[in-house]
Amino acid sequence: MNRYVPQLPAVLCAALLLSPLSVAQDAAPSVSVEALRGPLHLMQGQGGNVVASVGFDGVLLVDDDYPQLADAYAEAIAKLTNAPLAPSFVLNTHWHGDHTGNNEFWGMKGAIIVAHSNVRARMSTPQEIAALGMKVEPSPSIALPMVTYADSIALHFNGGDIEVQHYPAGHTDGDSVVYYVNDNVVHMGDLYFKDAFPFVDLSSGGSVGGYIANVESVLARVDEGTLIVPGHGSLANRADLERYLAMLKATRNAVQASLDKGMDADAIVAAGLGEEWASWGGGFIDEEKWIRTLVADAG
Repeated sequence: MNRYVPQLPAVLCAALLLSPLSVAQDAAPSVSVEALRGPLHLMQGQGGNVVASVGFDGVLLVDDDYPQLADAYAEAIAKLTNAPLAPSFVLNTHWHGDHTGNNEFWGMKGAIIVAHSNVRARMSTPQEIAALGMKVEPSPSIALPMVTYADSIALHFNGGDIEVQHYPAGHTDGDSVVYYVNDNVVHMGDLYFKDAFPFVDLSSGGSVGGYIANVESVLARVDEGTLIVPGHGSLANRADLERYLAMLKATRNAVQASLDKGMDADAIVAAGLGEEWASWGGGFIDEEKWIRTLVADAG
């Protein structure tokens, strides 16, 4: 079964959506682990960034990467816990397969999967990502979130308070940001692609305006000491997120100004966004794709 599995913008790969079996065929999958604060660890494979809370309550994962990395994650967790321990909980920041690809694997090992209600709705029914001409089949029942929420949910795990907040109509209609309150760490899922143009999935209820509003909301809650984990990319701070917001606003305004002058998408692509934003288009969402997203959203 093909799933939506974006390739990792953190290493500026050329493809965002691939069959699970077509990724990383040339090398054995591996997962890097970096200690963050308190019980938290950043785990990076080939899909979305994963954060693991490891401690006396066990393991709690936020997102779980591509399915073909299951064994690599199991091995990495075993090294952290000194035992072959499956997570007690898996929180999904949204429905895309590079963030939910191992739900089935961990669900079969007893993990309780938690996500916004729209994540379960999309994973349990056929989906289409129009911008990519892609149809996505429903996930098996064991991969679906068992616990869902409409606005927010809180967990108390490994001595810390974890607040999960839904932000509407951004990357998708089911995005959540995870706040590790005691450690001042935030996992933003795909509401943040560090130093890169984002993928806004308009077919999944996403919108550029909502995306910008959501980033503003997160910025209002974090401070200079907050450690920010993007959905894709390296660790960030508040200043990095402020630069990201500035890019989003400036490029949207530039495209809207061109539309107001009567230019169509092709003409705007030909003109480009200028040298200031050239480095932001090095991933899957290059300048042309971002411009066309902005035009489609404005329409």
